[in-house]
Amino acid sequence: MRTTVILPDDLMRLAKRKAAEQNRTLTSLIEEGVRAVVDERPKPAKARRVVLPVSKATGGLMPGVDLTRFSDYQEMEDVEYVERMKHFK
Repeated sequence: MRTTVILPDDLMRLAKRKAAEQNRTLTSLIEEGVRAVVDERPKPAKARRVVLPVSKATGGLMPGVDLTRFSDYQEMEDVEYVERMKHFK
C-alpha cells in the first residue's frame, strides 16, 4: 500500500543513511521498524548468569555449601546480591 508519512528532517536523514549503510531501501527499513513496534509477541527474557559457590583454592564447593540443600545456595546468592548493591550507592 502506498501512503504518505511526515517525519522530522533529521530523522529522515538518519533513516536514509542507515538504509544506505545496510545496502537496503528506505521502505524496507521503515517496514522493519513498524513491524517491530506493532509485533505483540513478548520478547524472550535474557537468561541470567548463575555463579556457583565454588572455591578458587580447591576448585570444589566452598566449605559448608551443600547443593542438595537449596537454602545454602540461596543464602550465597543473597550475600552476593547485597555486595553488588553496595557498589551502586
